[in-house]
Amino acid sequence: MSDSSIELSIVTPAYRCAACIEALYHRLLQIIRPLGLRFEIIMVDDGSPDDDWSIISRISAMDDCVQGIKLSRNFGQHHAISAGLNYAKGRWIIVMDCDLQDPPEEIPRLLEKARQGYDIVLARRLRRQDSWLKRVTSHGFHHLLAWLTETQRDPTVANFGIYHQKVIHAVNSLPEQMRVFPTMIRWVGFKSTTIEINHAARAEGASSYNIWKRLELAADICLAYSDKPLRLVVWSGFVISLAGFALSIYTIILALKGEIAVMGYASLIVSIWVFSGIIISVVGVVGLYVGKTFEGVKRRPAFIVDLDGSNMQPKHLNE
Repeated sequence: MSDSSIELSIVTPAYRCAACIEALYHRLLQIIRPLGLRFEIIMVDDGSPDDDWSIISRISAMDDCVQGIKLSRNFGQHHAISAGLNYAKGRWIIVMDCDLQDPPEEIPRLLEKARQGYDIVLARRLRRQDSWLKRVTSHGFHHLLAWLTETQRDPTVANFGIYHQKVIHAVNSLPEQMRVFPTMIRWVGFKSTTIEINHAARAEGASSYNIWKRLELAADICLAYSDKPLRLVVWSGFVISLAGFALSIYTIILALKGEIAVMGYASLIVSIWVFSGIIISVVGVVGLYVGKTFEGVKRRPAFIVDLDGSNMQPKHLNE
């Protein structure tokens, strides 16, 4: 649980953000210090190949309010967020990206809205400062996930928001190894709302989330949080079977009329293609679920902290 002496925690994962970290730190100080709150900034190096960790460790060495967590390798953004949340002590927890696209200047507005009686306040990004391709793929990504997982998803809402400690404690208590922060936030419930913010352009470099990583994430979310792919396969198999049955009747009629020169050829080909397709589809989807089940029963941790590099004390995910 959280330390009541700390009122606000800021958790930010870092990957290839060496050019942004120091600017983010100074902007956070300019915004948070006037609020008069006891706060902490938790920066998580998600196995970045750049100089992220050297910058984080230097800042944390000169400022006790900054805590650095170094993961043993790249586990992914949402696992890095989980690592930071596992160490957050504040009554309120801010989650934000490290690339300065989530403006720190919006934090007072998030906090003010939360104090009106909300446990979760999410930031809706107006006029996203991304390329048209990323905006299109992002909208497609969220609409596909909404359909497959049968949940409401807003493509303008990501990780940036403020969360009460009880919400984060509930998220930390979820045992699954597949960590998707926005999906877990929706699942745990609690009273939530949104505010509109201006989305900033990325300060340096390009996002590591390309279309293939988005598709991989979408597949992981569907397999971990929905059984709709299985139900789709069942319905597809039913439709294909009906089509094969109708084609079989048609083939029999042609055979009785003597219009098929080689008896049995058409029906054999139809049967092979139709039923082979059904079997391969069913086995493939079931195999994916079995694979995810296999990953789950191994009970591997969602992340591993490099304790020799980090300045945080050991703690377990579900503590």
